[in-house]
Order: sequence, then C-alpha cells, then structure tokens
Amino acid sequence: MPVDPLRRTFDHAAATYQHARPDYPADLYTHLLAITGVEPGAHLLEVGCGPGKATLPLARAGFRITAVELGDALAAQARHHLADFADVSVITSSFEDWQPPAGARFDLVYAATAWKWVDPKIRYAKAASLLDRGGHLAVWNADHAFPPDFDPFFTEIQRVYDELGEGQGDPWPPPEIQPDHMATELHDSGLFTVVERRPYVWGLRYTADEYIALLDTFSGHIAMDPDHRRHLYEEIRRLLAARPDGRLTRHWSAVLTIGRRL
Repeated sequence: MPVDPLRRTFDHAAATYQHARPDYPADLYTHLLAITGVEPGAHLLEVGCGPGKATLPLARAGFRITAVELGDALAAQARHHLADFADVSVITSSFEDWQPPAGARFDLVYAATAWKWVDPKIRYAKAASLLDRGGHLAVWNADHAFPPDFDPFFTEIQRVYDELGEGQGDPWPPPEIQPDHMATELHDSGLFTVVERRPYVWGLRYTADEYIALLDTFSGHIAMDPDHRRHLYEEIRRLLAARPDGRLTRHWSAVLTIGRRL
C-alpha cells in the first residue's frame, strides 16, 4: 500500500493544531505507563509528534524523548512547545527516512494519531529494530465517535457533505466494536504480541469557530476544494446559529493498542 500523500497536509495546520485538537485522556497515559512498565528517565521514541500533543505529557512526567516529525512547520512548533525540556529532541524527518544513531535503543516506541501515515511495509520492522526483546510499541488515534446519543448535528451536516460529493462515510461504530485492525496488524507482523487494547470515549463542546478551527486540522478538509469548504463552513455556522447556545457536542474515541517485542 503506498504512503498516503495527504500525510503532508498537516504541516499547513501547524500553527493551530496544538490548540484545536483535543488532549488525549489522562487515563490513557496512566494505562500506557502501567502496562509497559516504563519509568521516568527511560528513553522513548515518538513517531510523528506533530506540534507535541502527546509529547508534552510524557516530557512533563520526566521521560527522555526523541521525537521524529515529517513536517518542517510542525517540527518547529514542537521545538517551541518543548523548549523547557532538555531531554527532548525533535528531528525533522519521515520515520521511514530517519537514520537513528548506530546502536540506538529505546524503551518504548509510540505514535499518537500518526501511525497510519507511516509506510506499512516499514513501520513494524523499523520499530522492532529499535527495541530490545520485551520492549513495547504503543499506538493510538483520536477519532470521531458516534455513541447512541451522538449529536444530531452530524446527521444534518452529513447531507451537506453528500451534496458536495465530499461524503464522510457511515458513522463509525463505538470503539468497543470497531474492527481490531491495529491489533491484527501487530500480530501479523510476526514481531509483536498484543498485550493491550483499551478504548476511551469522551465528548467536547464546540462553538462554530472552534469546530471550524478543528476541521482545518484534518487532511481531508485541508485538501478540500476551496468552494466546497467555504459552503460547508457556511452551513456549519447556519446550523449552529439556530441553537440556543450555538454549540455542538463532538464525541471522540481513542483506542490504545500495545504490542510487546518478541
């Protein structure tokens, strides 16, 4: 499967990504550290750090981190946000092209909302090569969740996407019944055994401006035809203006999947 060229679109949202995207649940980090057993001072490798969304909590916890980021502007933002942490370094490179120092080993390799953008022919073998036997690879995303009581705004706005030929597909099932693609990939790599798969779901409230700022960090919206995007955003504002508080609720899901190096 070729690398998706949309992975380079995120650099256009470098200035707004950190604020617009949600923080990952605190429990996710608690479970990550408990399951992998890594302790402050351990050396972590982050693949696709963006502006440092998942880097900051682990840097604050006292870990040494090498973070690899494809986008020049995103890497610059990450260096800015992580400037207070002497044990964190940000390298501008794709993970595929990055050449680690000879003999480099890490206690944990992790990727937050980035792993799917790495070449599947390379990602597991390269991660495994940087871990000792028993080391861990952890991956998670932040995706749109549709619990039974999801906001009807998304049914209404879906019609606009469909009219524009920018269909977003059917709502994803709740994380607990989503197809277990990541765990399957980890197992099928022959390099890792799956030791954890844990879902998280939470909801956030957004004004029209806040929600549009969020959409402007998504690859599909960044690459959308400008006229289509303009019309879509006008419809978002119209629909939310009709609500007493002018806000919507978007639910998020993250699924933490952890593999142990064989």
